[in-house]
Amino acid sequence: MKYLKILLHLCIVIALTLVTQVGGMIWIVVFGYFKYRKSHWNKRKRLLSFSVIYLLCVFFIVPILAPLNNRRALPVFNDHIAPHNLGYVLLCRNYVHNDLYSFMEFHSESYYLGISGQKMIYLDAGFPFIDGFPLLPHLSHNDGRKIDIAFAYQTSKGESTASNPSLLGYGVFTEPLNKTVTQAQKCKDAGYWQYDYAKYLGYNTDEDLEIDGGLTKYMIIDLMNMLPPEKIFIEPHLIPRLELDQIKPYMKRIIRYHGCHAVRHDDHIHIQISK
Repeated sequence: MKYLKILLHLCIVIALTLVTQVGGMIWIVVFGYFKYRKSHWNKRKRLLSFSVIYLLCVFFIVPILAPLNNRRALPVFNDHIAPHNLGYVLLCRNYVHNDLYSFMEFHSESYYLGISGQKMIYLDAGFPFIDGFPLLPHLSHNDGRKIDIAFAYQTSKGESTASNPSLLGYGVFTEPLNKTVTQAQKCKDAGYWQYDYAKYLGYNTDEDLEIDGGLTKYMIIDLMNMLPPEKIFIEPHLIPRLELDQIKPYMKRIIRYHGCHAVRHDDHIHIQISK
């Protein structure tokens, strides 16, 4: 029984570390304290204590320590940029390098004050500590210089909205208009089974919403002005649909295809700044 408890705690620590980076260490500290003090608190009180301490760390301790690694938490409540949901904040997946923070601050304000009047909605960014620490399931979000941005959406009546049709922000794809041969099918036929696995994670909360092509195009072009990123990943079929094949040559070089080894990018765009 003792070894089963140790194994259970070990599994919890690994899971929390992979998902939040800091949760595993907080679990060790909290339950180690209970073990050291030989506390007789029941499981419910211990879990409640962990939850409270975890939240205190996420909102007060981690933001203070993250700058030691040149990371900052993206704004949560802001006029021109916000997370898709608080889950990204609670899981500490909203941290970026200082350079990317300045980039997002500049471009989100430009996007909001331009023709949109809408907030820029971010999804996964990075963890607060340790360059090279993977932000699963992503392949490259490990240095604070990458971030996923949600598309702009509109209702069936053509009204722009900051809402997203996906509960998690991923997995509700903008399918190609010509579905005879899709990039997703090509990749899956080539053996890359994971290419559209996000569809199993995404839950469509509002089937009335569809991509706002004009506003999404404006957002992407604005992201490439003044302070251009190194790369922007987007699904190939969206390039002609958003008329991104008609932009300036230097902008075309920024827009890349991510490859079959990654996942579909017709539910978000991926931005990467150079070091």
